[in-house]
Amino acid sequence: MAENNKEKQNNENPAVAGVQEKPSDVVKRVKRVKRVVKKNRKTKRNNREETEFDKRIIKIRRVTRVYKGGKRMNLSVFLAVGDKKGQVGLGKGKGTDVRTAEAKAYNQAVKNMVMVNLKGRTIPHAVEHKYKTSKVILKPAAPGTGIVAGAAVRAVVELAGIKDILTKRFRTSNNITIAKATFEALKELKNTRL
Repeated sequence: MAENNKEKQNNENPAVAGVQEKPSDVVKRVKRVKRVVKKNRKTKRNNREETEFDKRIIKIRRVTRVYKGGKRMNLSVFLAVGDKKGQVGLGKGKGTDVRTAEAKAYNQAVKNMVMVNLKGRTIPHAVEHKYKTSKVILKPAAPGTGIVAGAAVRAVVELAGIKDILTKRFRTSNNITIAKATFEALKELKNTRL
């Protein structure tokens, strides 16, 4: 009985039994393993890119460049990227269509990401920052207040993971400079738990 079981196992797996496999069988097995590994690598990479960071487009502009033969039009995309757990970044990209410009902006934003000091659902202290012509004030808020902010400030603050905050912007309505001022203000936050 025991000998019959051993013979069955040896017949099922020739590598264990010490029996030589045919070269064609080995090649098929290796190809199958490579295909599975390659598929797993692709799905992991795609899942990481899609799920790791959220993105919010702040502004899309049509830009032109004048050449000898006439004007050449491109698109400029400015966006914010964050994981809603304290990391946030800004990026700008140009391309012939929105998709390529957005991909360039996303890559730049991921490279420029910074960690923001948070205190629960809000920021640890009030902060004020001036960037070019825009000026932004950020103040901590009580739980349940929500995000009191305009579109550009809201995009950056939400992606940073802040749930309760009071904000005010001055001097300009340019969403790009407002978002950059907010980003710089968030970088200035200090940890007050010490």
